[in-house]
Amino acid sequence: MSMLHSLISHRSMRRMACLGLSALIISGCHRSAAPPTVKPPVEPQAAAVDAQRLAAAPADDWLSQGRDTNGTFYSPLGDINAGNVARLGFAWDYDLRTHRGQESTPLVIDGIMYASSNFGRVYALDAASGRERWTYDPQIDGAWARYPCCDAVNRGVAAFEGRVYVGALDGWLHALDARSGALVWKVDTLIARDARRPYTITGAPLLAGDLVVIGNGGADFAGVRGYVSAYDRTRGTLRWRFFTVPRNPAEGAQDQPHLEAALKTWDARHPWDQGAGGGTVWDGMAYDPKLDLVYIGTANAAPYNMHLGGRRGGDELYAASIVAIHAANGSFAWAYQTTPGDRWDFDSTQKLILADVDLEGERHHVLMQAAKNGFYYVLDAQTGALLSAHNFAFVSWARGIDAKTGRPILDPSSSYDRGPALIFPSEAGAHSWEPMAFDPTRAVTYIPVIEAGNVILETSKRRAGLVEGQFTTPAIPLELYDPKEMRSLYGQVPALQELARGMKTKTESRGFLRAWSVPEHRVLWEVPAVASLGVIGGVLATGGGLVFQGDPNGYLNAYAADTGERKVALNLGTSMLAAPITYRVNGVQYIAVVAGYGGGGVIQGAPLDPATAAYRYGNEGRIIAMKLDGAVPALPPLRTDAPLAELPARPTDSRQIGQGEVLYNRFCSRCHVFGRGNLPDLRRLDPGTHALFEAIVLQGLYAPKGMGRFDDVLSPADAAAVHAYLIDQAWQLKAAPSAASR
Repeated sequence: MSMLHSLISHRSMRRMACLGLSALIISGCHRSAAPPTVKPPVEPQAAAVDAQRLAAAPADDWLSQGRDTNGTFYSPLGDINAGNVARLGFAWDYDLRTHRGQESTPLVIDGIMYASSNFGRVYALDAASGRERWTYDPQIDGAWARYPCCDAVNRGVAAFEGRVYVGALDGWLHALDARSGALVWKVDTLIARDARRPYTITGAPLLAGDLVVIGNGGADFAGVRGYVSAYDRTRGTLRWRFFTVPRNPAEGAQDQPHLEAALKTWDARHPWDQGAGGGTVWDGMAYDPKLDLVYIGTANAAPYNMHLGGRRGGDELYAASIVAIHAANGSFAWAYQTTPGDRWDFDSTQKLILADVDLEGERHHVLMQAAKNGFYYVLDAQTGALLSAHNFAFVSWARGIDAKTGRPILDPSSSYDRGPALIFPSEAGAHSWEPMAFDPTRAVTYIPVIEAGNVILETSKRRAGLVEGQFTTPAIPLELYDPKEMRSLYGQVPALQELARGMKTKTESRGFLRAWSVPEHRVLWEVPAVASLGVIGGVLATGGGLVFQGDPNGYLNAYAADTGERKVALNLGTSMLAAPITYRVNGVQYIAVVAGYGGGGVIQGAPLDPATAAYRYGNEGRIIAMKLDGAVPALPPLRTDAPLAELPARPTDSRQIGQGEVLYNRFCSRCHVFGRGNLPDLRRLDPGTHALFEAIVLQGLYAPKGMGRFDDVLSPADAAAVHAYLIDQAWQLKAAPSAASR
């Protein structure tokens, strides 16, 4: 079948499914009854995964988020290898019908792919053809899209004994029938069911014996206290809940024993009334069935500028930590804090990998993390003892990790109490949620690394004040650090050259794929990789001696695992951040990736990088599968900007416009950028939207589209000021169209 005919056939089937003909498609588009004397064959159970099969991790399948129970993102499949990967081509794609960010890792079980997308939507597809079997929409209020720090993403599902589990953005955990997609049960995982509290779920559930464990996000906002919840995977009943940070001492004694000691590490003047401590568990988790331990990584404390209000701060346990929990009863086992007293947004929520490795001539069962703060940690999986910690990227906030105490040796330049400070890595992290891959045959971890800094500003006297999602502590990417452009919001700030004086690194952001030897604690090789404003592609390693990584510019790259030599760069026309996976169906090995740009790179108030596929072609989310001798990928049409609409009268009140600039920076610029972004450029509103502006912002008129209401923080006068600022910016754009990307 030609590529064109294949695409037409596949897309036609999708349209038929939308017309209610999905059952006809699944049955092969015909209904031929079997003879009455012959019993029809019994199909095997969908998602037929049990503990034994999960532990065996068959090579043809991808049964869990990291493929195996160790979370390695490594597959032993080698049909696609360094000798033939140049023949890799297009097999099929599936349109996710969204322009928002994509970060999920799909599962493949017995030839069926189970994938997730924004808000917690789930898709079951034939893994060899991309044919849709069923879809599931959790039907959440789109207004929840306001609360994630970094877009309404979802990182994947879990599957066990015929069920698929997914966390929806609004905090509900859903269990689905794997054969039909029908809802079996759902449970509210949030203690405070209040849409004004910014709890969300963006991470994948974790299977731990007969439990399904889920955390939540929100530590970049006020009013959130971190915890993980464990549910009976059959019935959905709560088995235990583990809190990561203390509760407000004014409420009495702590509700769990491990928090009594933790409270002593928090400043007595912590503003509990402004926020409930943070420390959320929004991504990295793992489970060791032999030790029966659940491992979680926790986010920053809230607020993470612990010196606000004259406080002296403290370690703030158990924020920015790796914590082990007894799965049997949810009790505390051990904790290691990667960044005590974190003031730089250095979450420890990155993926966690279990392994058996040789260190200093001795075999160890370990838990590993390439943390956001730039250090690669190797911990004893049973006790949490630090075995090694070495930086895999340039860091300026610390001079190293004390091997005896496990504590970082802080660099004085990391303080921003008296003025702006240039910090490496940036708040995006040297490595964040993007999966790294560990090859157990080589004892090498392949890490997607971002070498980037940011300038953190003290804000007590800054006009910009609060930036929603940053707790009055703006961290400015170096590409956006322009003292002249920043003056209206932040006043006088020093030049970047002054802040960077004496720093032994480049100030421009760079991306790398680095091969890290765990036993030797060093980089074996590195190659440049595309990084775009805080995001980079996740990684897959295979038994074919290859390392795969997609990039924001739309290329799927394959590298030799031993040398880093690039073997192929396949232009798919869609930005990629999620890690690829590999599987085999009917003897054919596939490489697949959930493609789409979003997350950290669209929340910094900056437009898309013109080099990204999202800028050039738009950002239609897709699942793309490839195989040997497949077709040449067809690129989407180039993206064009709509002409500037007829504008309302230009405002004349300079004070109102100035106030609107401040409010826009605080509450809007996280998602809506000037120039090409994933969400609308608000300078280009049409006349009808201008007329509805107040109803959209204050009454939630566009909540079904994912635009939340802001009447909790904005008054009608505030909304009018924001509107005036946008209209004024639109008039400036009309006068100088070349400013469209600013």
